[in-house]
Amino acid sequence: MKHNQDSFLNKKKILIIDDETILGISCKRILEKENYEATYQDSAKQGLEDALTGDYDLILLDLLMPEIEGMEILKKIKTSGIQSDVIIITGFGTVQTAVEAMKLGASDFVNKPFTPDELTIIVKKVFQYSDLVKENISLKKELSIQQGFKGIICNSPKMKEILSVVQRIAPTDGTVCITGESGTGKEVIAQAIHRLSNRKDKPLLACDCNALAPTLLESELFGHVKGSFSGAISTKQGLFEVAHKGTLFLDEISNISMETQGKLLRVLETRKLRKVGDTKEYNIDIRLITTSNRDLHKMVNEGSFREDLFYRLQVIPIHLPPLRERSEDIIKLAIHFLNDVKTKNDIKANKFSPEFIKIMEQYKWPGNIRELKNIIERTALLCDSEIIEAKHFPAEMESPSNEFNTWKIPDTWEDFKKYKQEVQNDVTKEIEKHFIIETLKRAKGNISNAAKNVGMQRTNFHLLLKKYNLNGKNYK
Repeated sequence: MKHNQDSFLNKKKILIIDDETILGISCKRILEKENYEATYQDSAKQGLEDALTGDYDLILLDLLMPEIEGMEILKKIKTSGIQSDVIIITGFGTVQTAVEAMKLGASDFVNKPFTPDELTIIVKKVFQYSDLVKENISLKKELSIQQGFKGIICNSPKMKEILSVVQRIAPTDGTVCITGESGTGKEVIAQAIHRLSNRKDKPLLACDCNALAPTLLESELFGHVKGSFSGAISTKQGLFEVAHKGTLFLDEISNISMETQGKLLRVLETRKLRKVGDTKEYNIDIRLITTSNRDLHKMVNEGSFREDLFYRLQVIPIHLPPLRERSEDIIKLAIHFLNDVKTKNDIKANKFSPEFIKIMEQYKWPGNIRELKNIIERTALLCDSEIIEAKHFPAEMESPSNEFNTWKIPDTWEDFKKYKQEVQNDVTKEIEKHFIIETLKRAKGNISNAAKNVGMQRTNFHLLLKKYNLNGKNYK
């Protein structure tokens, strides 16, 4: 509801529409004595125009007027979406008239003639009920938002801005593409969008596009009919069909083949799907959310991702920052993960030492929130005291400090050149190690797929795993 500048006085605004001048003026005076801001119109036509501005909290409306009947005005107010409460003034006093007005959306009615006390009592009653309803709606909305963002821990401005965007776009049906590094929480944001959407009571179905071969992925998405390919022993519904009226979440969409991209684009454009091996088309109604840890725009330029599909998916783009760019959230997340471990396990650890906190704040977290969660769980389970200290932070996770005062300053030019080479080697090893780790994560620990995805020979990839004492099983 709109309000004028003087609404800061917190006065309720009331519009009186009645062709009986004496009654209208009397109502205005009675209500103004009760500290309401009252406006009187003796013209039904002008009164309707004022009512449709939405500037009033309450409208006192006479039923019988020469220009426009009160019942017609009531209909136009309610069909226009005006939130003003309406109290009908009737001289008939019949139950039938009052019931008809209430069915059309009137809050209450008052019979002529009425005393000042009768008028003020019914006005106060309507306002009390209206305020209670608005408060209840506000509380439900707040609770819905809290439930929607359940599991999301943030304090950084970047993430707060993202959650604000999520809250605005969730009730729409716009296609969302969430990008960001592995472990930044893309799936959690996708779940929040669904929980805050108008489809929250319908299914949210997820598909990991990185886990299936192209032919199997098509069958998973679009379904297939019996006998359409070897092994298709029965007709199967695809995720698009099962997710009808709900939300479909395609994780790591950058991994689908060009052929599947074309079929996906057609489904999104026509809102119809055809099962593998079928000639019949089915109507679908889904909200699509996709994620990618790769730069889709760069893939378009490289020719490995369709440009038309890219723009179809980018209706609402959301980019999640890596954990190193939201350092304000690290400790808050760590405490949350520690409390979570404590509730599930009988452990001593219940807090972090200042030194451990400093390490967490300085560490770059290449694996982002997923890595932080795993480290907290690991250190908490292995810690044999109440305080998790710096010594409990995994040694293999520590990276060289970037602070100048920790650098070794060489004495001679020859020493400098030697030290420069050592530093370059250390940095290269650190990058190489995390390159292998991230590759394993994207491939869910599958070494063959990991090597293939980055264009390496499997034997060479195995050598690097051995070099850094890494195991694919840890990343499944």
